[in-house]
Formats: sequence, structure tokens, C-alpha cells
Amino acid sequence: MFKNPECMRVKQNEIVEIQSQKKIRLSRIFFSSYSIYLFTICILVSCILYYIAQITYNKGMESLAHEGSVRLELHETYLRGILEKYENLPELLASDKRLVSYLLEPDGQESVEALNKYLETIKSVSNGSDVYLMNTEGLTIAASNWNEPLTFVGSNFHYRPYFQEAIAGRLGRYFALGTTSSRRGYYFAYPVKHQNEIIGVLALKIGIDAVEQSWSQKKQSFLVTDPDGVIFFTTNFHWRFRTLYPLAKETKERIVKSKRYLDTPLEPIPLLDERLTRFGRMVKIRQENTSLSSTYLLQSVYMDDAGWNVQILSDIREVEKLVALVVILSGSFFILGALVHLIVRQRKLRLTEVKKFEEQSRRMLEHSNERLESRVIERTAELTFANEQLVKEIEERKRAEEALKKTRFELVHAAKLAALGQMSAGINHELNQPLAAIRSYTDNCKLFLNKKRNKEVEWNLDQISELTDRMARIGAQLKLFARKSSGQLSVVPVHGIVDGALEILQPALRTANAHVKVGIDPESLEVKANNVLLQQVMVNLVGNALQAIEDSEPRAIDVTAERCGGKVKISVQDSGKGIDPKHLPYIFEPFYTTKKSGQGLGLGLTITERILHEMKGEIKVCNIEKGARFEVYLEEAL
Repeated sequence: MFKNPECMRVKQNEIVEIQSQKKIRLSRIFFSSYSIYLFTICILVSCILYYIAQITYNKGMESLAHEGSVRLELHETYLRGILEKYENLPELLASDKRLVSYLLEPDGQESVEALNKYLETIKSVSNGSDVYLMNTEGLTIAASNWNEPLTFVGSNFHYRPYFQEAIAGRLGRYFALGTTSSRRGYYFAYPVKHQNEIIGVLALKIGIDAVEQSWSQKKQSFLVTDPDGVIFFTTNFHWRFRTLYPLAKETKERIVKSKRYLDTPLEPIPLLDERLTRFGRMVKIRQENTSLSSTYLLQSVYMDDAGWNVQILSDIREVEKLVALVVILSGSFFILGALVHLIVRQRKLRLTEVKKFEEQSRRMLEHSNERLESRVIERTAELTFANEQLVKEIEERKRAEEALKKTRFELVHAAKLAALGQMSAGINHELNQPLAAIRSYTDNCKLFLNKKRNKEVEWNLDQISELTDRMARIGAQLKLFARKSSGQLSVVPVHGIVDGALEILQPALRTANAHVKVGIDPESLEVKANNVLLQQVMVNLVGNALQAIEDSEPRAIDVTAERCGGKVKISVQDSGKGIDPKHLPYIFEPFYTTKKSGQGLGLGLTITERILHEMKGEIKVCNIEKGARFEVYLEEAL
């Protein structure tokens, strides 16, 4: 039916007005609801993230504290074991009759040398640092380092606490820097007695520098303090011979007087803050020569016998990084969820408005159509008749369109049948050479089975399996080729393609006694191509060259690849009779062949040219002095 143009314009104006009102309404609803929604989500997510951060921090600190406790216990046990190893040795050595005899009756220079060598032997056997003997005045009269420049012989150590405890009849223990060697060591001393009278003191010094080096950790620092709080053993060399807290004046004077740490200043480490938490003591220490600081979890254990405090400082930066990572990931998850929810909610609102708009539009259109139809029917019957004729013409046009579509489908089907025919011919040609190779491998299997050479049989069967897979891939690729598709291009190594093609043709090459020479410069040359299709091209070209040299001597095929003018040129050259110049213009045409009957369908070079064209390449052929050469040009993969 015909419609009044004026009424149609009125209807369109009304629809535009409704659309504009709808957009304004949607915008107001969106922005008002979005503000409230965003504020609520921010508060909720902030609370959840804070809770997650607290849980992650607590778990991380518990794990850090547990790890520190385990390591602390291991190191404390190790130190205790070292001290216990040497604890009873001075008492045992002090009872040696040779020491007692020498202290009672010194016999001159020969006796001193013998005693020094004896102490040197004890040092070597016990793996200690130094062993030396002192008289009741503290004067060293024999030592294991008697032949070294910084020997203890002649030195007086009466001021050392370990000597004072030993001369009083007790086992002396002491850690200090050696006044002679300036090396750290732990001293054991025990009195040498004769008839319950102290006549001298035997001292043993052990070194612990190797232990300190083996305990070095990136995220943990170990330190050991003496009873006065001086750090004498630590994996952080900046803290050595310093204190955790400032020393009292009297304590510092006493340490200096005993020459325990020689002339070291005994300054405290830069401790900025300290607080007690449920995980342990948290200390904040400034890094040396910088304004940066690090926070550590401080854990300690006390060694009763030595009077030491073994402590471990675990850096909490890994825990803080873990908390930051978890918070970032959780926040990202919540933000993403909020955005998805917001999009879904906005879409629902939009769909609701669209449905309302469509319903209003439909009603208005129905009302307008009813009025127009009534007016058309009332005004003239001729318009009704014309409308009916128009409907008939439309139906006839629809029938014509359907017939046209049917004809088009039939043409497409016919084109597909033609493509299938071409594909069948291509498959027949491409599978001849793999089938010949399979036949050769089968004959080899029979011979090897008769000779019970099972390994060679298994190898030939593997080759047959690979060739059947290859034939399947060739069929699939030829199907794609018939559909005007060469497959996806990728980076393909030229050497691999050439090796694969020669592997397929290996039985035929061996039968023909042909010599193949391969030269690729450089060896790592790569091109942009399809792996399977490019291998098809090489099989075709090498196969053609093999047939060209059947009646020639020598039977040689040269395969080379090199860069040429921004591309890669792959050449296959044979030593045959060459190609008749009159055949050269038609060499790439379908079903055109110069081979003997039964040797081919004349499709190999046609398919090769089309494959290379799909891969943005080209192929050329020319005669040379003896034989022919095919040149393939492809883009290099950079």
C-alpha cells in the first residue's frame, strides 16, 4: 500500500524526539547511580583490602619469625658444638707430664724447641688457632707459633681475664682480638698443676672467621654479642666491634683496659627505632653512609656457658613486598569485578529503556499505519488495486531472486567440483615419489627380516610411518591449495626444508646413483613461507632434476641458497641435457610436460608456481652450460 509522505515525516519527527528524551533520561540515571555506587564500592573495597593486608602481613611475619627461630637455633647449636669440642682440651693437655716437667725444671734451649714443636703438633691435630704455655707471671715461654714473625713467645698476658681465671684454678673463657696477631678468637685456659699447686697456665685459641663467612644471608643478618653487648661476630661487616646500644663509661673503660678489642671505638650502630610486637622486637636501623633505613625482626637466644647473645635480624622487606603484591592483585580483582557489575547494570537499564522505546514506537507506527490505510481505502479503490499489483510484483521479484540464488549456488557447486578434479590430479602427482620411497623401504624391510636385522627393520618402518604422515599432510595442503589458500606463513629454516625434501627422495636418489651437493650461505638462512608447501616445492624441483639426469653422466644435482637483492634465492641445478628452448615459454602451463608417458601429468611445475605465488615468491628457469637451473625467490625472515 502507498503511504502519505507528510504523515511519514511527522512520524519520524516523533521518533527522533522520543530518542532524544530517552538519551537524556539514561544519562541522568547513569551518573546519579554511578556516583553512589562508586562511593559505596570504594569504602567496601578499602575495608576488605585493609583486612587482606593485615592477614597477609601477619602470615608473612609468622613465617619470617618461624624461619628466623629455626636458623637461630641451628646457629646457636653449631656455636655451642664448636665451643664444647675444644672445652675439655686445655684441661687434658695441662695434665701432660712434659709441660709439668718443663715448668719445674727448664733444661735449656733444646728443651724449649722440643716443647714448641710439641705445641705446634697439638695445634695441627686439634685444628686450633694457637696453643701456648705461660708461667705464673703470665709470660709465654712456649707457643705453637714459635717460628712465625708474630710469635707469642716472650709476650705477657697476665691482664687477660682468661689467664686470671685459670691462675685462680678455674677454666678460663674469653673472646677477644689478639694483641699480637689482631685476629679474633675464643680463648680457653686451664691451670697446669703439680701436687695441687698451680705452676703455669695452658691456653688454646680457636678462630671462628670461617663460620661467619658461611652464615652470610641476603635477607638475614646474624650477630653475636659478648656480655657487655659488643658485637664481635656478625655477617654484616659494618657492625663488627660495635654495639646495639651505647655502653656505659665504666664498661667501656674496663673493655679498653683489658685490650679485648684493641683500639676499636665501640660505637653503637645507627638504631633509629625499636618496638615490641607479638612477633618479637622490631628494630629500624639506618644503612651505613646513606639516609636509607631498614626494619628488621630481632630474635635472640642466650648461651649460658659463653655468656653470649646469639641474635638474628630478619629484613621484613620481603613481607612488605608480599603485602603490596597481594593488595594490588586483590584491588585489581575488585576493581575489575566492580566494572563488570557496573557494565552489566548499565546494560540492563539500557535494555529496559530500549524496550520501552520500541513499544512506544510500535504503537505509534501501528496507529499511523491504521490511519493511513483507512484514508487510502476511503480515498480511492484504484490505489488499493495498484497496491495489490505492487504486492504481486514484489512476490514475483522474490521468486526471481530465489531462482537467482539457486543458480548461483549451482555455479559455486560446479566450481567446487572443478577444484576437486584439479586437487585429485595434484594429489596423484605429489604422492608418486613418497609411494616410491615407501616401496623401497618395504623391500628393505623384507631383506632385513630375512637377515634378522631387527634394528634396521624398525628404522625402515619408522621412515614408512613418517612418509605416510607426510602424504597425509600433502593431501591436506593440496586441498587448501585448491581452495586458493597456501596456509599461514611463518619463519622457515632453508636448511630444514632442503633436508626434509632430500629425505623423502633419498630412496630414488640412491637408486639413480645421483650425487646431491647442498650449499647454503649462511647455514642459518631463513625465509617467510609455509613449511609443508615449501617442502613440496623442493620435492618437485629435486624430483624433476632427478628425472633430467637419468641418461647423463655424471649424475649431479646442486642445491644452493643465498641472499640476492634483498631476497633469498634457492637454486636447483642438474647436470642433464637441459630444456629445449621451444618448451621454455610453456614449462609452467598445466598438463604441459616433456617427460615420457607415465612419468608425470604436467602439473608439478604449475602447482609449484602457484604455491610460490601464494607465498609472495616467484620461480625462474634457465638453461646452463650443462643442464638446467630452477631459481626460487622468497622473502627473507629477518
